[in-house]
Amino acid sequence: MALTPLDIQQQRFRIGFRGYDAKEVETFLEQAANACEDLQRENLRLTDEVKKMQGEKGEYQRREGTFKRALLHSQKVLDQMQENARRQADVIVAEAQTKADKLLQHAQNRMAQLQEAIADLKRQRVQVEAEITFVIESHRRLLEAGREATRELDQHDEKLKILKASK
Repeated sequence: MALTPLDIQQQRFRIGFRGYDAKEVETFLEQAANACEDLQRENLRLTDEVKKMQGEKGEYQRREGTFKRALLHSQKVLDQMQENARRQADVIVAEAQTKADKLLQHAQNRMAQLQEAIADLKRQRVQVEAEITFVIESHRRLLEAGREATRELDQHDEKLKILKASK
């Protein structure tokens, strides 16, 4: 039977011939002693358990500290990696921009050269057309002059025929 503080406070002993009944008092004292012994054992067990849990708590706190340091270190490494990646990306973008600018400049130079070549070809075409027109016109005049000469010769031959026929 478990003895509670209330049981001890409410315990009443019968008064016998010389006071309280000795057997009843001894039984109660034995029960109180057993209860105190049980409480001491429970107290020792709980004290040991508290010490064990404090040890575990200390170990968990040490692990937590280790995890926090590892996490902070990992975060620093991650931040450095992100910064390095950002720098590399900036370098790649700058190089790509430089290459794009060079390609654009080259394309613009090539376009200017082609436009100049086209303008030269147009000038040459106009010049060739003028020369061909001149040659055609010259040949037309020569043909016209040849026809004129042929007419004159034909007229001259006609006159000769008429003269020969009149003689």
